[in-house]
Amino acid sequence: MFATIKEDLETALARDPAARNLLEIALTYPGVHAVWNHRIAHFLWSRHFKLLARIWANWSRTATGVEIHPGATIGRRFFIDHGMGVVIGETTIIGDDVMIYHDVTLGSRGYVKGKRHPTIQNNVIIGSGARVIGNITIGSGSAIGANRVITQDMVTTPVEFIYQI
Repeated sequence: MFATIKEDLETALARDPAARNLLEIALTYPGVHAVWNHRIAHFLWSRHFKLLARIWANWSRTATGVEIHPGATIGRRFFIDHGMGVVIGETTIIGDDVMIYHDVTLGSRGYVKGKRHPTIQNNVIIGSGARVIGNITIGSGSAIGANRVITQDMVTTPVEFIYQI
């Protein structure tokens, strides 16, 4: 547990040029707090304490401005920069070394049971205001520019291409 917390703090320090030290991150970064709270809620969810998990997640959303459903699966070194307005749906799967900015939605397209949210593979960056909608896959190494709406699978895309559009 302590190794994971340290890894989260070091990830924020490495990815945010404004971060000055680990203590500042631990005390003031809502994206980091949201991920920590999600781990607790996901633990409860996966052990069938669904109501308690939802209550914990709702409290976390109120405190951080980041809404992560306790059923979402999140990998290692996931970093949410700024965080306010981020929404991550129940069946979302996020790989390792993913970074997202504020106001990102990883949502569904309809009222279907089962997998209905995106799968984000490893080493993906999702820019501010982006919407990734539906049961789609964003390939490893992809970058999604600010305010983009993605509704179809996306293979690895060079960063230069995304930011030229």
